[in-house]
Amino acid sequence: MPSEKLETSDDAKPVDNGKATEFITSALKGLETIEPLVRSVEETPEPIPTEVQGTIPSWINGKLLRNGPGKFEFGNTHYNHWFDGMAMLHQFKIHQGQVTYMSRFLDSDAYKNNCEKDRIVMSEFGTLAMPDPCKNFFQRFLSRFEMITPTDNASVSFVKYKGDYFVSTETNFMHKVNPENLETLEKVDWSKFIAVNGATAHPHYDPDGTSYNMGNSYGSKGALYNIIRVPPEKTDAKDTLQGTKILCSIVPANKSHPSYYHSFAMSENYVVFIEQPIKMDLMKIVTCKLRGKAMSDGIYWDPKLETVFHVVNKKNGEVIPVKYHTKAISTFHQINAFEEDGFLMIDLCCSDDGQAINNYLIQNLRKSGDALDEVYNTMCRVFPRRFVLPLNVTGDTPTDQNLNTRLSSSATCVKVSNDKVFCQHEDLHGDDLHEYGGLEFPQINYGRNNTRPYRYFYGCGFRHLVGDSLLKMDLKDKTFKVWQQKGFFPSEPAFVPSPDAVEEDEGVILSVVLTPSQDKGAFLLVLDSKSFEELARAYVPVNMAYGFHGTFDASG
Repeated sequence: MPSEKLETSDDAKPVDNGKATEFITSALKGLETIEPLVRSVEETPEPIPTEVQGTIPSWINGKLLRNGPGKFEFGNTHYNHWFDGMAMLHQFKIHQGQVTYMSRFLDSDAYKNNCEKDRIVMSEFGTLAMPDPCKNFFQRFLSRFEMITPTDNASVSFVKYKGDYFVSTETNFMHKVNPENLETLEKVDWSKFIAVNGATAHPHYDPDGTSYNMGNSYGSKGALYNIIRVPPEKTDAKDTLQGTKILCSIVPANKSHPSYYHSFAMSENYVVFIEQPIKMDLMKIVTCKLRGKAMSDGIYWDPKLETVFHVVNKKNGEVIPVKYHTKAISTFHQINAFEEDGFLMIDLCCSDDGQAINNYLIQNLRKSGDALDEVYNTMCRVFPRRFVLPLNVTGDTPTDQNLNTRLSSSATCVKVSNDKVFCQHEDLHGDDLHEYGGLEFPQINYGRNNTRPYRYFYGCGFRHLVGDSLLKMDLKDKTFKVWQQKGFFPSEPAFVPSPDAVEEDEGVILSVVLTPSQDKGAFLLVLDSKSFEELARAYVPVNMAYGFHGTFDASG
């Protein structure tokens, strides 16, 4: 589908993508308001039919499960940050070419307590809950000296442990949910099983079902980064995280200012933690209630610091003594990682600036006109890049020369000292990706290609504050295919392989597309993942907020 051009403030110049002429643009003008996408919506607790236009392949049988914020205020109190909204779970059930839809708010303690009091009583990432107005002045004053209780508002993603589905955020709490009806089943606390204060919403999985994750722990001596391993099978029917172990712990460069991270990378034999210059000031976070500030006030970007890749052996938990450094970058999502010819390739979506997390205030997302354009144009774009890490660095390895002997890669890695290698990335795209605002929410054919060499990945283009196109990237020649339509905002793509697939890209892409200018105009989009041609749309007669992550459950 041809792209719709927004007005730009500078002259555009053509570049050659090998298949089509596109344009590199700079500042954008005339961005469409997306305020309806960050507005509270109603749940749809019983399945409703959708109107299918086109043909959904009959072999698709399962449920697209999605997670994200769906309520942004209680009474007269309002959330400040996009990450703060109450988790709403969505299910698109596909069977014999038809689709039903349902959604439910996560029945978290945060949601229940807020509903009961009709005000925000649980602090979230960017919102500090105010003291109970029914308490006297002295009680309200003393409440400022209490520690903030971690939220169980698990609004980031659906994850799987030991065959069960959970919804997760980045605190120590998850909720086990029933994917059949989105019922909230059980609140699970990581800290009851291992000594961590939280875990990411982006675990990785080995083929046998073993899960890996990361979480911080905080003690009297400061913070630690912990690699977590969850066994693949239950010991009994009520089992959740029993048997979980800390594989190893990594000491931060600054124990009182550890790095924030949203995810990590994993290859066949290694877990890779990326210590980036998005920092958490623990003193500010611990005292945020006393200072009347939200937790987000303690997170900052320090561009003077380098980014460090820590490589951990999955089998024995040993941390490779060599540290791989690069310039200050920020990353939220990795694409893939694999080993080949003595090198570890790490592909990730990254930016040269780390302040985006503090830019996603709800007031920014609800702006319009020049104010909205200014928010977008002052944010740094995110692009896919590859880092090549040499695994066999010894005392005999020469210094001050590029160790990357892979002729197909322009990335460099230079030994600086016995325990430090400095790496420079290779772009996994051409200049034409700038026209689509870079790429985020990356996905691959995970079951077939995670931790292995691969050719294709998928994601959202970002010519807006949320995704406004779908992209299929081809690593062979760094070209891409696009689905885009003006005024339509697709979610993170989900790749579903066809049952008889031979090629890596045989299957479909599923994405939930929202239309802020049309009331109840949302639809589930189905693309042929090989040609990237549209196959079908399943229109859903409800309004939805723009969500974060999800997964496809092929169990029917």
